[in-house]
Amino acid sequence: MRTSLIALSVALLMPISVMAQDTDTTTEDATDAPGAGTSIEDQLSLGEDASAPQVGQTYTAETLGDWELRCIKGEEGQEEPCQMYQLMQDAEGTPVAEISIFRLPEGGRAMAGATIIVPLETSLTQQLTLEIDGGQARRYPYAFCNPIGCYSRVGLVAEEVAQFRRGANAKLTIVPALAPDQKVELNMSLNGFTAAFEKTSVAQF
Repeated sequence: MRTSLIALSVALLMPISVMAQDTDTTTEDATDAPGAGTSIEDQLSLGEDASAPQVGQTYTAETLGDWELRCIKGEEGQEEPCQMYQLMQDAEGTPVAEISIFRLPEGGRAMAGATIIVPLETSLTQQLTLEIDGGQARRYPYAFCNPIGCYSRVGLVAEEVAQFRRGANAKLTIVPALAPDQKVELNMSLNGFTAAFEKTSVAQF
């Protein structure tokens, strides 16, 4: 065993020119080896931008007013699905809820859909309400909860989308589970809504 280890150490330290004593045999073997015929540079990786999104990851492609256009990175040349997104804050500036909006195929009652996520400590029975520029409020139920929060799946008809387009602000109201006599009002800016909506993908089901 000691003799084998010594022999291996010597072999590892030997210059390439010494190890390649039989030129004809070495040349023949090298022709069959992977990467034969390529330069050393061709076999080196030049790396890639570590901040660039990987395939399947969600990233912010563009910011339009107070909305982010969030897309899922696809393969080269593949169309990437995108939704418009906004994080909503309370009166103290604390992030509380978030909304993602996507367009729907033509032919249905709803022109667009929205997913609203609120904290787990929200009263589900009180539901949530949404109003645009102080107009008539509409109430929506919660669909389910997971460790991230509780979700409401909202359908928006053409008239409501038009209100969002020409509006300035929308108000989302939720009720805390531990304080059912109180309400938390969240402002949703409509600045940039039209531009972001035009770039939002049609959801495929």
